[in-house]
Amino acid sequence: MEALAGRQDRAGLGMVMMLAAWFMFACTDSSVKWLVLGGLGAFQLAFARYGVALILSVISMRHRAFRGTRLTPRQIHLLLIRAALLVTSTLSNFYALRYLSLTMTAAIMFSSPIIVSALAVPLLGEKIGPWRWFAIGLGFVGVLCVVRPFGAGFHWASALIVYNATALALFSIITRKLSGEVATQVMQIWAGAMGTLVLLPLAIWSWQPISGTLTWALYLAIGAFAWTGHEIFARAHRYADVSLLMPFSYSYLVYMAGAGWLLFGALPDGMTLVGAGIIVVSGLIIWWRENRPGGAT
Repeated sequence: MEALAGRQDRAGLGMVMMLAAWFMFACTDSSVKWLVLGGLGAFQLAFARYGVALILSVISMRHRAFRGTRLTPRQIHLLLIRAALLVTSTLSNFYALRYLSLTMTAAIMFSSPIIVSALAVPLLGEKIGPWRWFAIGLGFVGVLCVVRPFGAGFHWASALIVYNATALALFSIITRKLSGEVATQVMQIWAGAMGTLVLLPLAIWSWQPISGTLTWALYLAIGAFAWTGHEIFARAHRYADVSLLMPFSYSYLVYMAGAGWLLFGALPDGMTLVGAGIIVVSGLIIWWRENRPGGAT
């Protein structure tokens, strides 16, 4: 009985950590929107996100993950592609936040697991049954409700978030391929280093003066929020299974809707809420089918 209670306590800790991780991610995007509306550019903000996170990763790791690490050419190529997908998705997200509400960007981003399921067929050779195809189709209906590509409310920046979701889906598939071959810390360092090196000259070229203690604090906090979120996210999976933690990721939608209202006075309209709800339902269907006895069908 004591062992069971201990496992339940650890699972509960994992759930709390998952909620905290997504809160950190919401803090990242909310800070970016605040700063981009204040005149800072996407290159400048993305550089802070990767530069600060890289410094924190190196300090926390102290080269432990690189001891004895030998990468094959295939692994190096995948690491470069993975890092490029993450950096470009960050840029598209940060740029779109100037024009779109926090709730809309969050809702579209959560189509990424649905895109992963669709791409798993050609890229991973997975077999998908009728239930998952139904969920994939339902998810894209939800995305159409949020984006409204043929309506008067359509904004071209929505396409950037759709790219963001697609890039993150490919990022997840590559991460799955590298899992067990390359340490997580090594993957983080590669992504952080590429983001920092590529974005440094672009940040210098487009640099806008930063004035005020709050602006500087938020600018530096972007990377700290993102790094902390990823650290908590990874550690949460030590205490509970993915199948238990996955539904808590949708807390991000709640955080972003709350931040949009508190910080910017923006409330999501009815179609955005309907689309977000459909995306959540489709994602939960995929999660349910993947974790049922017999696997995903």
